[in-house]
Amino acid sequence: MIKREWRGERVKILVIAPNYSPEIVGCAKYNSELAEYLTSLGHEVQVITAPPHYPHWRVDEQYLGLRFRKELVKGVRVTRVPAYIPRRPQGVRRVLHLLSFSLLTLGASLVSCFQFRPDLVFCVAPTIAAAPSAIVGAKLIGAKSWLHVQDFEVEAAFGLNILNGRFAKKFAIMFERYLISNFDQLSTISSVMVETLKRKSKSQADVMLFRNWADVDGVRPLPKNTEFRSQLGIDPDKIVVLYSGNMAAKQGIEVLAMVARELSGRNEIVFLFAGDGPARTDLERGCEGLDNVLFLPLQPVERLSELLSTADIHVLPQRPEAADLVLPSKLTGMLASGRPVVAMALPESGLAAEVEGCGLAVDPNYQSVAEAILRLVEDEDLRLELGVTARARAESRWAKPKIIEGFISRAEVAVG
Repeated sequence: MIKREWRGERVKILVIAPNYSPEIVGCAKYNSELAEYLTSLGHEVQVITAPPHYPHWRVDEQYLGLRFRKELVKGVRVTRVPAYIPRRPQGVRRVLHLLSFSLLTLGASLVSCFQFRPDLVFCVAPTIAAAPSAIVGAKLIGAKSWLHVQDFEVEAAFGLNILNGRFAKKFAIMFERYLISNFDQLSTISSVMVETLKRKSKSQADVMLFRNWADVDGVRPLPKNTEFRSQLGIDPDKIVVLYSGNMAAKQGIEVLAMVARELSGRNEIVFLFAGDGPARTDLERGCEGLDNVLFLPLQPVERLSELLSTADIHVLPQRPEAADLVLPSKLTGMLASGRPVVAMALPESGLAAEVEGCGLAVDPNYQSVAEAILRLVEDEDLRLELGVTARARAESRWAKPKIIEGFISRAEVAVG
């Protein structure tokens, strides 16, 4: 049983993260659920975040306007800073977005630290640009600071050519290392990323594995003949290959169009792409003229289990430049749905290790993905076996209460 109190009194936690509810994909899901879970245990949580904008990179209408907003979301006090949100988050515009959030967060976090007096300041990367706010605020009031890395955004940005320049890269990596080394506690979401974070840190701060979790109660294996199939006119005998989630550059989403085109002659296969993001337009353009592809918008959380169960096979693209710098958060739902995953992952990568036994990890090119899909299409027994293992893996390794209990145990030590 998780202890309700850490030190005989309510613990105060300040979370600094650019993404939060009502966003439903990516880091926002975990930031929101962590804050709400801690609140349900009797702790007091405040959050500093940006206006809802992800994955479509467009601020929700009710949050438009250059002003700070305070609201209460499921017991959590949330402050939203009016950060610059670019329609196309690339190059200079992406840097301006990060800088605006960093600068505006600094003032908000200092006010919160002195008024709220948190015991722990918990900063989530992305974005590392907000780290100074967490470090300064925590040091000024004697609180502990914790950096949780969802992805190594600096290396990923340069590796994917979102940002360019040798000097800029060198400076950014040095600054990142400096910031990382000033936190009392570090954590990240995969074993490989733990080792990377240890190499980046010059301090003696402990590095904890703090996984993203699967909603094993909310997402369960359902019969594949879902309402989505009926609505889209997909025959029950068809094999549905599903990609659901954010559509952005680091996913290598363009590969999916090439895979669909490669398998367009296989009438039993239907590709279903559900989601939103800056790369969706290019994906739609790449699929023009294909009869074996259907698109859906990003679906609400309450329909996620049904959507994921519509699949016979999940496909998880990932560009090799981003290998081990990120671990796609959508993997947890795929596993919980009890369906096999075809993932673009090099053999020694962290993603390949997570998928092993639950699907097929293949070289990051469209031919390999197409071949793996065909293998699963033609081998129903293998498909079912991998799906059963995927569900069991989600329950044993990715269940929310167990993972957050580990966080609380570590936080209890960190706060002292």
